[in-house]
Amino acid sequence: MENAPRTKVIVGVDGSPQSIAALRYAAPLSKALGHELQAFASWLPRIALEDYTPEWNPEADARAALDEAITEAFGDDVPEHLERLVTMGPAAPTLIEASKDAAMLVIGTRGRGGFKGLLLGSVSSSLAAHAHCPVLIHHGDK
Repeated sequence: MENAPRTKVIVGVDGSPQSIAALRYAAPLSKALGHELQAFASWLPRIALEDYTPEWNPEADARAALDEAITEAFGDDVPEHLERLVTMGPAAPTLIEASKDAAMLVIGTRGRGGFKGLLLGSVSSSLAAHAHCPVLIHHGDK
């Protein structure tokens, strides 16, 4: 349904301080717009060359990291309109796909892998160029 109303604000969360600040910033914004707030995290499956650790579950780790980031952002006052989504795949392509149904995408300037001197990370640059909705790049708490 191409003309379906877009009613969610998606926030890319990777546990970095920038993504937690973006999540905190997006909560009142989504509420003011009357949209759902979706905290979005992604994970990658293990690759064959990695050391095999049978206890390691990357999806469960991503869910736990998302829960931890939400707790850090809001404490016990989690917005009731917050939805959590954890999906498999690289961050940029999965967020670009998710943006097809979003009213807005909110992300931090750099994630966990960012080089400190860069103004934008590779994921935020990709999303700014390729997302299917407006992208708000939050520069964090100053």
